This record gives sequence, C-alpha cells and structure tokens, in this order.
Amino acid sequence: MAGHSKWKNIQKRKNAQDAKKGKIFMRHAKDIYIAAKQGGSDLDTNAGLRMAVEKAKADNMPNDNIERNIKKATGTLDGANYEEITYEGYGPGGVAVIVHVLTDNKNRTAAEVRHAFKKNGGNLGESGSVAFMFDRKGYIVISNTDGSIEEDELTLAVLEAGAEDIESHEDAFEIYTTPDEYQEVVDHLMQNGYEIADSEVTLIPQNYNKLSTEDEEKMMTLLDTLEESEDVQDIHHNLETSD
Repeated sequence: MAGHSKWKNIQKRKNAQDAKKGKIFMRHAKDIYIAAKQGGSDLDTNAGLRMAVEKAKADNMPNDNIERNIKKATGTLDGANYEEITYEGYGPGGVAVIVHVLTDNKNRTAAEVRHAFKKNGGNLGESGSVAFMFDRKGYIVISNTDGSIEEDELTLAVLEAGAEDIESHEDAFEIYTTPDEYQEVVDHLMQNGYEIADSEVTLIPQNYNKLSTEDEEKMMTLLDTLEESEDVQDIHHNLETSD
C-alpha cells in the first residue's frame, strides 16, 4: 500500500462527481447503504453510519432518502425484494474492477453492467477473476490540511487502538485496520478528538495500474457509466489516476 494514496484517488473522483447534485446524493446513498449493511441501522452503535448520515445532511440530502437507504440495507423496506450481486471484470488497459449492486431485477442490471464494460473497452469475467487482487481492510482518513496533527502522536494512538498501518501524506493520514478492528479504531480516534474525513471497510488493491491518457479516459467513462446506474452501490478498482 505504501507509495500510493487511495485518498488521492477518492478525492479526484469525488471532486468530479460533486459537479452535479444528483451525483452528491448518489455517493451519500451508497455510503449510507454500505455503513448500514455492515453495522446495522442504530446510529448510536454504528459510528460509520452516523458519520455517513451527518455528511449527507450537511449536503442537504432529504431525510426520506437517508431512511430509504438504511431500510434498503437492513431489509426493512416495504415491498422490496432486493438481491446483492457482485460483478468482476477488467476495464481498459487491464484495470481490475469489482462492482457491487443491489437490484430488484438482476437481468436488467446484468445487461446494464455488461453493456457498460463492453462499450468502454472492458469485459466481464467470472466470479473470482479479479477478487484475489484486493484485500478487505478497514480504511480511515484523518484530514490534516492545516498541519496541526502530530504524526508521532497519531501513530501511537492508532497502533494502540489496534490499527495495522498508517501512512502520512501532505494533507491527510490514511489508516488501515483489519475488518474486525475497524470499528474499535474509529471509536478510539473519535473519542480522542480526531476528525475523520472518511472511513469504511472496503477492498484495497494490492497493486495499482497506471494507464495511458487514452485508456485512463476510457476507464473514467466506464466508471461514470456504472455510477449512473441506481443499482450500483459500490465500485472497486486498481486504477492509479494521473494528476
């Protein structure tokens, strides 16, 4: 993981997505769904969900949208019969891609995902074809834009809490944990006054793939196309975006 910042990739994608209100709400909906799915619907005991809801409200996402995504994640949405499906494949230039969807019509969703890959120079693979390239980790970002956080002090705090690794960047610290230790580390940091900019249990690429300008543009179009689908909940890939 050292030598490459997942946070930089996230920021670049979010900055592009934030140009449209619908994209902002879509991102929040995914974050809320994932947090509720992983930790339950109780905001008091699920710090990840609490943080996701606070971010959504800060961007004026309607409460109805928030509640709908929590109910969808916990299976309490009336009349809904949703199925979770994972698609794996390769994007342009051999970038590994994993797409998680939640759908009430798997035939429709499969066609949409397959079309998105084919149209943008990629192809779907079999289950397990790229999953081995990722590790499941707890991932936490502490913003340090003003440079006020002492690296040694934070490092000691996160390691004491059970984190595996911490990486220092110009404006942020990235912290990695096992999935089991994730919530405990988040709670410990918040209790000690650290402001968490982002956190989730996610898939971290073992290696990143840097593409030519042409292939990177195709890959970005593929990601945009997938993100337009209301069924797509999360996308993981090992693209290293250029500056």
